[in-house]
Amino acid sequence: MKKRKAKSRAAPLAAGEIATNFTRGMVAAGLLAAIQDSRTSGKPHRRKLLRQALQGGVALAAGAAVAESVRDQDYFGALTALAGGALGALALETLLATELAVATETSEEIGLG
Repeated sequence: MKKRKAKSRAAPLAAGEIATNFTRGMVAAGLLAAIQDSRTSGKPHRRKLLRQALQGGVALAAGAAVAESVRDQDYFGALTALAGGALGALALETLLATELAVATETSEEIGLG
């Protein structure tokens, strides 16, 4: 069986490739979150918007790295990218968690309690 010639493309886990995919995902997810939240609740909560945008960036960068690694038959690299994406999204969820109950209470409700 002949091996394919290696193409001159960036490695799927290269920093430049990951940064490009992260930026694309962050912008796309941020735009979607801002538009969707503004239609349902008026002004979007900034921390929630930031969290969703960053998680979108992490998800897209990890997904692209996994897809490239699988295509190159680098299964360890695919597993590494998948684990990194999951840990990144979980860390952002934990660090930027919003307390929606506190953020949405009005001053009248706080005074009554």
